[in-house]
Amino acid sequence: MAAKQPTPMTIAEEFAAKVRRDGQRERVMRYAPMIVLLALVLIFTAARGAAFASFTNMVAILNQLAIPLLVALGLTFVIMIGGIDLSINGTVGMAAALVGVLVMNNRFPLNLGFLGVLLAVLGSVLVGLAVGLIHVYLKIPSFMVSFAFMYVCKGLGLLSYAGQPPKIIDPLLVALPKTYWLGIPFITWVAVAVLLVCIFIQEYTAFGRYIYAVGTDETILRAVGVSVNRVKVMVFTLAGLCFGIAGVLYGIRLGQGDVTAGNDLMFPAQAAVVVGGTSLSGGKGGVTNTIVGVLIMTVLANGLLLVGVNSYIKTGIEGLIILTAVALTVAHGAKVVSK
Repeated sequence: MAAKQPTPMTIAEEFAAKVRRDGQRERVMRYAPMIVLLALVLIFTAARGAAFASFTNMVAILNQLAIPLLVALGLTFVIMIGGIDLSINGTVGMAAALVGVLVMNNRFPLNLGFLGVLLAVLGSVLVGLAVGLIHVYLKIPSFMVSFAFMYVCKGLGLLSYAGQPPKIIDPLLVALPKTYWLGIPFITWVAVAVLLVCIFIQEYTAFGRYIYAVGTDETILRAVGVSVNRVKVMVFTLAGLCFGIAGVLYGIRLGQGDVTAGNDLMFPAQAAVVVGGTSLSGGKGGVTNTIVGVLIMTVLANGLLLVGVNSYIKTGIEGLIILTAVALTVAHGAKVVSK
């Protein structure tokens, strides 16, 4: 007796099956960053035991992630609209330099106190605003505009202190990096506060919804009368705010206003955002994804240091692990990225 042939699927059934498969794959990829983070924690706990899992090391990790988190938060919104911001190193460095010049220091007579801190942050906000305006209204790609401003900001930072970084001697600012609350550094609390504000903006404001919409298909927003240009400019301005806060805190932590404070922050921040699962083409991911991405990067660096990996090969190992994490976390956005 001949075997019964399977009944061919209709087009509708094939489409429904594909939707189910895509849905399952999407659910798996959504949790991939958490799986990567958990795997790293288990590996380093097994390798170093109490040294990695100790309260002291957990506080160290929280201290280490504060500045990268602030930078990555600002970059997240830019990437969500399908843009890129390469001004990070310069903008952060400029803010660090300005705070050193504007507060009590050993080189200049200025002593503006908290106003000096605000002015340093404002400088970065204005840079973000300028990047957004030029990108939107002159139709220049964001990566070109921001790349140019990276060097402009570095130049302004160097000019502000004439090539010799001033040492911060303001008693309050000197004490802040050593201040803890509930065992957590003050600088980390500032990063957490900014994180909560960013989550609120993303989840509970019309502006947050517009950011997702611009990254997905900005023509829809234009069709309903929303100013896409305004949304883009506001996103770059918000990024400038985050970079400015990061720069000021970095300068305070260093104890001096030095434009080099922003060096080597840009690409780790981009890696953290992408590893967390935010699509480079925009419209997917967000702030909560970035938290996981920053934790992955910080735990990875901390764990490799504790394990005693040779510094000459540490960067290569980090790169391979990041590449693996990216492959796991952005596969669900492949179709979008390729458009």
